[in-house]
Amino acid sequence: MTLSFRKATLHDIAAMQVLVEPEVISGVILKRDSDEVATNIRSYQLAFQDKTLVGFCALHIHTTTLAEVRSLIVADSVRGSGVGSQLIRLALQEAKELGLKEVLSLTYQQAFFERLAFKEIPKESLPEHKIRADCINCKHFPVCNEVSLIHSI
Repeated sequence: MTLSFRKATLHDIAAMQVLVEPEVISGVILKRDSDEVATNIRSYQLAFQDKTLVGFCALHIHTTTLAEVRSLIVADSVRGSGVGSQLIRLALQEAKELGLKEVLSLTYQQAFFERLAFKEIPKESLPEHKIRADCINCKHFPVCNEVSLIHSI
């Protein structure tokens, strides 16, 4: 399996939406329309197997010291092969290069993130604007089973 990684472009949005659709339908990932993805396109890192998109995630900056890894998706065909871990490592490297101090994740995959040195934190410590901008739009709000984790850079 030949994997490659690169930053997203506007031309990638349609393939990204197809890849993430099953997870959006199941409620695991928050729906982001194509215009919102376009607005934030520079935050996305893509993974390809040969020329096929097999995963992506975004590094969304909240403050001068805090970012969030969000919209992590890996195709079923390559899950367990390290694609997700590599996407997270690339996001953490970018966070470090930007001078951020912490990266958070709100996830159902606690063990996955803990293997990458994320530590659980209380949801009450999430930035208020995160709740207003994202969580309020989730079909699980306000009863959410996701776990909040943080990684110090």
